[in-house]
Amino acid sequence: MVTEEIVFEAIKQIIDPEVGINIVDMGLIYGIDINDDTVDVTMTLTSPGCPAGGQLVNGTQSVTQQLDGVDEVNVNVVWTPRWTPEMMSEEAKDELGIF
Repeated sequence: MVTEEIVFEAIKQIIDPEVGINIVDMGLIYGIDINDDTVDVTMTLTSPGCPAGGQLVNGTQSVTQQLDGVDEVNVNVVWTPRWTPEMMSEEAKDELGIF
């Protein structure tokens, strides 16, 4: 059975090519809901015009779809709350020199 933790770990494979940090540590994943064999991922991007947006969304969809016990994946991109660097993990902030 797939769990939220398993999905988060899988999504960590998706690296934001602009900064070289995974999208979980970037704070782009707002939520994961699992209902039987369906996973709904709620995420955002650093900006509406993010040039890597399609790549990040498609990667999230693909990686999650490959997990055992997952038949359907819905990736919902939202703009509220707006992403800010404060949403990044402490490790990501340290890596980028953000204090």
